[in-house]
Parts: sequence; structure tokens; C-alpha cells
Amino acid sequence: MASLLPCSSTTIMPLPGQEAKAPRRNDERTIIHFDYDCFYAAVFENENPALKSVPLVKQIIVTCNYVARQRGLRKLQLVTEAKKIVPEVVIVLGEELGRFRDVSKTLYHFLKSFSWCGRAERLGFDEVFLDVSDIVNFNQALLDPKDLQHSFFRLNRDDSTVGFACDATVQAGHSFPASTEALLDKSETSVLQRLTLGSYLAEHLRTRMEDETGYTATAGISTNKLLAKLVGSLNKPRGQTTLLPPYIMPPRFQENPPSNVIRFIDRYEISKIPGVGHKSSQRIRSYVTSLYPSFGSDLPDKASDEAVLVRDVRNFPGMGPEVLERVLGGPGAERGIGGKIWGLLHGVDNSIVKNARQIPHQISMENTYLCLKTMSEVHHQLSKLAMRLIKRMHIDLLEDCEGSYTGSSKKWIAQPKTVRLSSRARPTKNSVTTQARSYSRVSRSCPCPNFIFELDVDINLVVERLVEKTLIPLFKKLHPKNLEWNLCLVNLCVTNMKQIAEKDCQDISRMISLSKDMTNEESNILNNLPLNSISGEKNSVSSLNSLSLQLSDQQTDEESEDQFRYQAKCDTCDVTVPLFAMKAHRRFHSHG
Repeated sequence: MASLLPCSSTTIMPLPGQEAKAPRRNDERTIIHFDYDCFYAAVFENENPALKSVPLVKQIIVTCNYVARQRGLRKLQLVTEAKKIVPEVVIVLGEELGRFRDVSKTLYHFLKSFSWCGRAERLGFDEVFLDVSDIVNFNQALLDPKDLQHSFFRLNRDDSTVGFACDATVQAGHSFPASTEALLDKSETSVLQRLTLGSYLAEHLRTRMEDETGYTATAGISTNKLLAKLVGSLNKPRGQTTLLPPYIMPPRFQENPPSNVIRFIDRYEISKIPGVGHKSSQRIRSYVTSLYPSFGSDLPDKASDEAVLVRDVRNFPGMGPEVLERVLGGPGAERGIGGKIWGLLHGVDNSIVKNARQIPHQISMENTYLCLKTMSEVHHQLSKLAMRLIKRMHIDLLEDCEGSYTGSSKKWIAQPKTVRLSSRARPTKNSVTTQARSYSRVSRSCPCPNFIFELDVDINLVVERLVEKTLIPLFKKLHPKNLEWNLCLVNLCVTNMKQIAEKDCQDISRMISLSKDMTNEESNILNNLPLNSISGEKNSVSSLNSLSLQLSDQQTDEESEDQFRYQAKCDTCDVTVPLFAMKAHRRFHSHG
């Protein structure tokens, strides 16, 4: 077997007699991992319920529902092969990700609403980590030790009637192991109690989500993201599993059994552990097997000599964070990678559940082609990509504008500053230049035109203008007329996002629409002012015939804001007075 060690000139040998300590655990949190069942297929099934009872696959095959899996179909299977196995299989196209993104956001916000601390981390479209430590700890403090069977899980701190009944002596759903016979100390008993409450919350959320949205999910409950994700995969679909304590690793003596964490994680192949990448698992596998050639021969459940379980690595002579650091380290490697992987091999994962980034780094649309070599075809494809891009921007970068009095009910939370067009050309027989660059992308970028942010303009007009004014010129810079080209890929991207500061949606149209709150005198004065000379800038004054209107944006208390939200500056004396007093103020000047 070829060695994958970073340094081929030296061999990292185990250190006999040295045994690394297990990393310290922190099991104070309660984490739930949700994995939506056959998410991509479920989106189509919810759009067309008739598909729920037939074998359904997404072309290539990216995913398939459980009906299809029961008939022998699997992910990454050729469509032609799938049709031979199940001739009546229904194949749907899924290149347009908008429908999946919309559903994913809806389900994410549904789950996040139940976490008091707001910690909900989305992983792809179909997975969510939820930190429910706060709500679980709150309910644990309310438990009656003398009557745990008739407990009530509160979903609201301030309303004791909002929640559901539960039996805090047994977990909801499945558990690993099915029961625990180990004697738990006080701290582990508290962990078990919190996990039990977490299991009921997970069951409640899965039931609510299915009833209210039509989507089902599998859940895992534990004290960190790693264990919650792994244990949740034991009972799919529409199931949930709680990893029971004891979690603490006892001293390593033969008469003592391992903790439930070690019993659970030991049976996984090293590459199946989240956080251990493909290259890292290859290096670890190579290190273990190359130093112990007969290593795989006496290990059960091996698919091949290269299949190495977590227990094989953790119990390997001399193994520890220092050895892993030397095996996995090197230029470009994550700092402290050895300690991190050593922790994962013990079921220790201290990474926090992060709030999903509300603003993406970039938004990109891409398509591949067999043959794209005429400007008319390019124009057509750019129009399709631009339409998808603008729609995606509206989904990801717009939010409801509360209290908006404008024609649009949406506002931008961020706007990209750069648009980038990329392409990849196929090699041609007569072009050495094209052949040399055929397997790499080329791109050009420019500032985003402001008109793509106009929400009151028909989207078709925005797309047409974007293609004609921006994308076609970029394309001609990429592929001049005097060069032959045949494209196999086109990518359209907006990036360099700039978050827009939170602003009140108040504007001049709102002020006009609120004229019903004014006195007749205020309204008459305001209506006689030319709109094109009104400025909303702070402290700015527009010169009018006899007065200037000034929108007051200064931070004042509510009472002052109500009294003086409509003000005008007298051009005679430069005094700013409320509109309702302007008539009297003019009389003062007219009488000298």
C-alpha cells in the first residue's frame, strides 16, 4: 500500500509504553440533530402527493425515496440501470434548486423558533443542529422528583399552559443502548434527565413539523453535534434515537466496561466520523496498516484491509494527539488537527451550534452543456441563468419590510457589489490555445449595475437589461470574435456582499400616506411642496419658494418624535417649526 504520510523520508513509529489520556468531556449541553427524510424527493412528493406511493428518483440519481430504495434503487446509480431494475420508476429533474432552498429555509425557521437561545445551525439543505440546552435546563428545574411520570414540558417561560405532557422516567423514541445497566453517578443522572427531556422535545418538533408542513425528519439527541448526528442515523426514517449515559470514560482496566459513547463510536469506520475528511482518513488508515501489515487480518467486520474502525485507531499502540498531529499536520493543515481528531475518536466535540449565516458570501448559478458555440445560444443561456440568479437573490437577500408604506413590501438586507461571469471551453482540433485552457475556467467581473436592485420593475425587464448591458459585454471580453470557442460550462455569480444597515422603512411615500394623521393645515402645506425637491437626508434642507421641508431623523424620545415628525424651516428667519404652526409663523412675518 502506498504511504500517504506527509513526509516520505521518515516513518512515524509508535511509542511503546506510552498511553495518551482520553480528552476531557463537557456534557452540559443538549443538542438535537434533525435530518429531513429523503428531502429532495419529499419536496416533489409534497408538490405532487401522488408520487409518495411510487418509486421516485432525482435524475443521475442524486436521491430517491424510500419506496424506490425498497425496490433496490440507490443513490449515485445510473438512470439506465435504475430503469432496468424498476421500469416504472418516476424520474424528476432537479437542476433548479430554488424549490429546495425555499422549503429548507421554511423548515429551518420553524425549528429555530423553538430554541430560546436561537442557536440553530443548518447543514446543507436537509440537516439542522438545534441547541436546546436553555429550554431543557429550564424544564429540568421544574421536574417533581416524586412524580416524574406526570411531568409537563413548558415551551414558554411566561405561560405555564403552553407545552405538552411527558413521562420523564423513559425516553421518547429509541435509545442506544436499549437500556443502561451501569450505575450512574449524580452528574450522569442529571445528563440522563436532560437527554430524556430533549428526546420529548425532539418528538414534539418532529410531530409538529409533519402536521404543519408535511415533512418528516429523523432526529438524534446527545450532548454534542458529533454524537447527535451519528446516533440519529440509527433509526431512519421518521425515527429518533437518544444516546444514553454513562458518557464518562472509566479508567482503562479490563474489569471495567467502556462508556456508552465508546461502545457506540467504536464500531464506525474512521472515514464515517464527521470531521474526519477523506484525505485525513486515508492518512490515518495508511499509517495504521503500514506499520502493522497483518493488522486487518484478525479484525472482524472488515470489508478490506483498508477498512479501519475507530477502536482500531484509538487503541493502536502509542496512538495519541501528538502522533495524529504528525501524521495529519503539514503545510496548509488545520492547527491542532491531531488534538481535534483525537477528541472525535472519543466522541468529544466542543464545537458550538452556530447560527446560520443570514447573508451568503456569494450567489452562483451554473449549467453545463454538450455544445454551446453560437451567440444566439449564449444569449439564451445567459438569460436563463440571469433569471435564476435574480430570483435567488430575491429569496436570499430580501426580507419583509415591516410597516412599509411603499409599493414594495420587501427590502434588501444585503446587496452584492460584483457580478462575475465564468466559462469553460472544450478543446478544438485547430486551436492549441483553446486546448491548453480547456480544463480551467476563465472569468471576468464588473460592478453590479444598480438596476438589478429595483423591486418595482418587472423581473423580465431586469433580466433582459442585465444580459444586454452587462453579461454580453463580459462574455465578449472572455471570448473575442476572432477566437473559436465551444463552451461546456457557464457560471454566473454575484459576490462581495455588503450588508445594509438596519433602517426604518419610513420614506417620503410613507410620510404622504400618513397625511391622514396630520391636521388639515399640515396636509395642505405638505401637498403644496414639490416632491422632487424634498430631501430625506439627515439635517439636509431643500430650498423652496417660502420654506423648506426637513424630515426629522434625529434620535428623540417617542413623545418628541410624534410632535415634530413633520417640520419646516422658514426661509425668512431660518427657524424650524412644526408644520401645524407654519401658518401662524407666516402671519408673524407678514405683520412685521
